Amino acid sequence: MNIIKDKSKYFVGLLAASMMLVGCGESKKKTIDPASIQITGTMDAVLTSPPYVPESVGNREAKKLIVNMEILEEEGTMTDGTTYIYWTFGGSVPGSFIRTRVGDEVEFTLSNHPDNKLPHNIDLHAVTGPGGGATSSFVAPGHSKTFSFKTLNPGLYVYHCATAPVGMHIANGMYGLILVEPEGGLPKVDKEYYIMQGDFYTTGDNGAPGLQAFDMKKAVAEDADYVVFNGRVGSLTGDNALTANVGETVRIYMGNGGPNLVSSFHVIGEIFDKVNIEGGSLINENVQTTLVPSGGAVIVEFKVDVPGTFIIVDHSIFRAFNKGALGMLKVKGADDKTLYSGVKQEGIYNPEGGTIQTMPTDGKPKAKVNTNKSLKEKIALGKNLYTKTCFACHQANGEGITGAFPPLAKSDYLNADVQRAIKIVLHGKTGKITVNGTEYNSVMTKQTLTDDEIADVMTYVYNSWGNNKTEVNVSDVMEAKSSH
Repeated sequence: MNIIKDKSKYFVGLLAASMMLVGCGESKKKTIDPASIQITGTMDAVLTSPPYVPESVGNREAKKLIVNMEILEEEGTMTDGTTYIYWTFGGSVPGSFIRTRVGDEVEFTLSNHPDNKLPHNIDLHAVTGPGGGATSSFVAPGHSKTFSFKTLNPGLYVYHCATAPVGMHIANGMYGLILVEPEGGLPKVDKEYYIMQGDFYTTGDNGAPGLQAFDMKKAVAEDADYVVFNGRVGSLTGDNALTANVGETVRIYMGNGGPNLVSSFHVIGEIFDKVNIEGGSLINENVQTTLVPSGGAVIVEFKVDVPGTFIIVDHSIFRAFNKGALGMLKVKGADDKTLYSGVKQEGIYNPEGGTIQTMPTDGKPKAKVNTNKSLKEKIALGKNLYTKTCFACHQANGEGITGAFPPLAKSDYLNADVQRAIKIVLHGKTGKITVNGTEYNSVMTKQTLTDDEIADVMTYVYNSWGNNKTEVNVSDVMEAKSSH
């Protein structure tokens, strides 16, 4: 019995000691609450275009950081012979890199260039607040919005546009990265670069020449024509390749704008010494390929030990060689035969381009269209379609969005010409129009609806919100098609 009592005392003492040690360990982990960090002075943020990043924050104190960013809608090159209208933060895809430290108070001004067609906003994943700032930054062309936020969590975060249709805005290139460094900054490295992956959906197939438009149907189906780094095919190859010297440590801030596809990020011939998983504080080591979710990011570091061209890819490999997700890191320096003695042959890893085959039809008969619907049935079906395709821009009661999308309710423009309205749904429209005495300069995208669906949704619109109660039939849609 005495022995048992002694053991009990021993275990009680051991437990108490363990709890004290755990308590000490926890106290060591405690840090200053970022929300309580005092601001000392004001500074303008340095914003950089990819693949470059601003200098590290180092040991600077927390500041009121002034960020000014302009949205630009402009035509750019997707691949040789193919162009695209990109929507951009700061004139580049991805948008300008923003570098902060934990505890900064960021005063963010978002300006929408007056020549733009559409309203936009910004959702920064580094923001703790409704919509990540999106609810405070909705801005029409020719206007600016300013809001502030405190950087509470260190890490690498995506930002993107969140204006409806959200997927379309992201798919057109509206994403970027904001880095929140920990107190004291990140450890120094020799080279730092900025890469973001994005998937693009165009009306023409991969490589189709000329100006290509966004294809919503492909985007919804997640059938990307291009999967690229930094907004276009070849953005990181040839003269645009990243560079380093043997013995240097390279850090890549890599994000995935999506809007749909997960990235399997890999550098052929290198192993990541360190990976900040999903851009956070947890570090993994000796990693070959790291997953980067859509709307997520990662920080990778590796030391380059031998010279040559190292190929950067999404290891979902058809994306790399056939859709564009391929870049290069060119390393100069002396050979080290003890590490790698193989014969070098440049040009092995060349992009192959997108020769997309079309599968034959399955021969199954198409579903028959019900041509005997009552007006009540057409309105009900049209309302369902409206909520799926038109609601975000034109709103629940057809009121539209001031300065952005014209109203459908009691619309003089809509009621004046049914055939014109049908053609806009069929083919889309860009440019200035006047609705109920107000001028709008926006974009109406081409809708991928059947003739029957167009007739139903137009019937619903014309029989709602004080419009002229026109019943649109499939024959009206076919007439609009034939007269285009």
